[in-house]
Amino acid sequence: MKSHLIGILLSFWVAVSPAMYFHSGEREEKCIIEDIPSDTLITGSYKVQQWDMHERRFLESAPGLGMFVTITTPTKKLLLSKLYGPQGTFSFTSHLPGEHNICLQSNSTKLISFGGSKLRIHLDIRVGEHFLDEAIAQAKDKVNEVNFRLRHLIEQIHHISKEQNYHREREEYFRSTSEETNSNMLRWALAQTLILILVGVWQMKCLKDFFIAKKLV
Repeated sequence: MKSHLIGILLSFWVAVSPAMYFHSGEREEKCIIEDIPSDTLITGSYKVQQWDMHERRFLESAPGLGMFVTITTPTKKLLLSKLYGPQGTFSFTSHLPGEHNICLQSNSTKLISFGGSKLRIHLDIRVGEHFLDEAIAQAKDKVNEVNFRLRHLIEQIHHISKEQNYHREREEYFRSTSEETNSNMLRWALAQTLILILVGVWQMKCLKDFFIAKKLV
């Protein structure tokens, strides 16, 4: 019963993992931004489909194509730069919290004959998650399978806790920035008011001196 419940939870977690696809041209670089905490494992898998002009559809595979995968940190430091095939998996560990850029770019220059160099890239990014299927496939008995699943769930719990702490820190930072901005705006408004009062007093004094000089008063 316990093993069945764990399987249901894992199936639900996999079902809600973020997956998407987007279109790209020849040697066109496409990037996504992942806002992640530090010391977090990022695993991505992708698959490239090539547009066939004669069949008017995307083919299931794109043999001969390669994809450059480039990862940069929030400080613009290069974390990963590697050439993969038309289908592959990459992973890296973040060292700093913040927005990481994950970019993919085709290395082919021979797509002109394939319907305007059109590609469809399926991308699945998993944050703080190890792929479990391979580990389970290597399990020799039910006990090992349950241990792998439990370990996987514990990793997910640690990741959720870390991500909550990260978002809490970000919220505190933005709250502090907002309060400081409001305080600066209040001081600037008071300074503007004081300047207007001083200018008004100075203008009235100049006007009074003018009237006295003209002997109008």
